Amino acid sequence: MGSTPPSYKGHRYPMEIIAHCVWRYFRFPLSFREVEELLLERGVAVSHETVRRWCTTFGQAYANSLRRRRPRPGEKWHPDEVFVKINGEPTYLWRAVDAGGNVLDILVQNRRDKAAVRRFFRRLLKKTRTVPRVVVTDQLRSYGAAHREVMPSVEHRSHQGLNNRAENSHRPTRQRERAMKGFRSAGGAQRFLAAFSGISPHFRPRRHLMAAPDYRAEMTLRFATWEQVTGAAGRPTTA
Repeated sequence: MGSTPPSYKGHRYPMEIIAHCVWRYFRFPLSFREVEELLLERGVAVSHETVRRWCTTFGQAYANSLRRRRPRPGEKWHPDEVFVKINGEPTYLWRAVDAGGNVLDILVQNRRDKAAVRRFFRRLLKKTRTVPRVVVTDQLRSYGAAHREVMPSVEHRSHQGLNNRAENSHRPTRQRERAMKGFRSAGGAQRFLAAFSGISPHFRPRRHLMAAPDYRAEMTLRFATWEQVTGAAGRPTTA
């Protein structure tokens, strides 16, 4: 599914530099200052505050466009929650992936009860515009209670060992959390992770299942998609 690239009107730097900064920040565990330093090594003088503004302005737009190009979600969903600390306060990051490991949605909440699961399930159904055949969760009882209320016709499988796919999807987030020395606010965490969960997985194919030539071919296709999303595709290159 195609989409119109975001407007870069009013920005002094070309879209290629903006898109490259956003890619570096969301793909690798880098700070804004480290992205600034990497660009300076290439002769591009950009402040870390400018990098931050670019990531805030364009990160979510890029992530949304990448999501629209993905296939429809699979019929088996794996929701899961993980504990994070935000300014010392206990908070929960809710995430759902399909059987292919594609992130369906994330939501930061300060509760882990039936109301929190119900809100997340309703958000999932609204965002994906589809209903799964099976929902696989761990043994948190709130899942069963919310499932019976929100989507009672969907099969629910509850077992600690069945939800490894969702638990594994938390690993890149944990890596970024450590690199950022934690999140400073729930809103900031939600904004970052909403963009991060759309951009980072695009550049993380399941490499361990691919031969090297297949991996390089897949990454070439994904970089081509990135150029289409950012508007760089088809632009003439300069020497």
